[in-house]
Amino acid sequence: MATTGTVYDALVAIVGKDFVSDRKEERYFYARDGGLMPPHEPDFVVLPRTREHVQEIVKLANREKVPVVPQGAGLALTGLVIPQRGGIVLDMKRMDSILEVNEKARYVIVEAGVTHGALKNHLQKHHPQLRHSIPDSPPTATIAANAVIHGQGRLSQQHGFNSDMVSGLEVVLPTGELCRIGSCSVSPYWFSKGPPLPDLSGLFLGWFGTTGIITRLGLKLYPCKKMRDVMLALTDRAELVPEIMLRLSHTELVEDVVAAAQPLPLRFRDTFWIMAYITGDTQEELEFKRKAVWDALWDLFESRDVGFLSLPPAMKGPLLSMPSKDTTRFADVSKGGGFQYAGPIAPIEKFPLFVSKLEEVATRHKLFYSSTSRLIGAGHCMMFSFSFSFNRANPDEMARAKTALDECSKFALEEGGVLWKADIDEQKLLMDKMDPNTLALMKKIRKLLDPNGIMNPGNWEIG
Repeated sequence: MATTGTVYDALVAIVGKDFVSDRKEERYFYARDGGLMPPHEPDFVVLPRTREHVQEIVKLANREKVPVVPQGAGLALTGLVIPQRGGIVLDMKRMDSILEVNEKARYVIVEAGVTHGALKNHLQKHHPQLRHSIPDSPPTATIAANAVIHGQGRLSQQHGFNSDMVSGLEVVLPTGELCRIGSCSVSPYWFSKGPPLPDLSGLFLGWFGTTGIITRLGLKLYPCKKMRDVMLALTDRAELVPEIMLRLSHTELVEDVVAAAQPLPLRFRDTFWIMAYITGDTQEELEFKRKAVWDALWDLFESRDVGFLSLPPAMKGPLLSMPSKDTTRFADVSKGGGFQYAGPIAPIEKFPLFVSKLEEVATRHKLFYSSTSRLIGAGHCMMFSFSFSFNRANPDEMARAKTALDECSKFALEEGGVLWKADIDEQKLLMDKMDPNTLALMKKIRKLLDPNGIMNPGNWEIG
């Protein structure tokens, strides 16, 4: 391996002195995220501006056998961009151009550093008839990173994971070549990430930056209705929540379905809140959808198993905000600004079992808990969050939170869930349970694409 000075000088030659650092204070910052995984410092932090910069950095890393870790906003909380073996962190925030919006084909092409907040603002200003699926992470979350981890958003009930909405990729391979994936590989249009071609996007989505670095991404856009509303159903019977969610999805008129459970404030305790989001261009359209929601649950309402809560504007505002601010509020419940969640993807029938486990684990470990579950793909599955908050100034509370999360992840896996944006420990659990031939195929793919093992080593590391 080359000396540190040699690599530093080479990086400066690629991006300029102002955009490379090996200073302790910046390596400290990039050594950690907001979650519970132990920190590990990189050797260098680099901010490329162009795809050519990314190519040259990857080629340098290959020559010198230096690890490379691409980073969006670093908000995943599960250590996915913590440089486990040191090396170079590529902070993609300077690659922040929105390159094209195709209104007729309803897609946008963005660079890897474009955030969900920036795209939302751009569409509202220049293309108000279009929108994208906004996750409930802070607006600084990047579109590319959210797609890489199979994130979900406000349109996921209807259209699946946010990665399902990708319409094309431009990727720097681990050996430095620039590659286009999807219709954009043969056409000037970015309307499909695969069909009718072989769908190669799966080589990069879900791999946590271990198979390449996304430099540009096409994303599907959807109609932005003029009005939006939320209806709130409540029940004290956990076993009814899957039925309620399924009935709402069955109307095919509901944009988003979210179920929430937490013990505080007291009005939430022992009650499950199921939120149905509807949109329309006219009051008549909204009324039609409101009636459909009422009709879907009317027999449960008559039996007094489900109630509807009339929401005043002061309560509706926070529920309608995109992204939701509830996540950041929950992070400071324990005073100290810490929270993390395990988010298995599972059949919605698992909701009662999962929420019972969440309550039991939280009580045993003396932690404040919350859960927000979202339907994905017209009810084909849900993301269930086992969420715990903690005080970062209290090491004992942080240790209890990590133990609780690990216990919930193992339980969810045993019950048939698949762990979402799994940390290194959870990745090992998944690989231990995985079909051995599937695991062998993953190993072959990684070895073929990344022969020198430089791409985010430590993640999806198959022995």
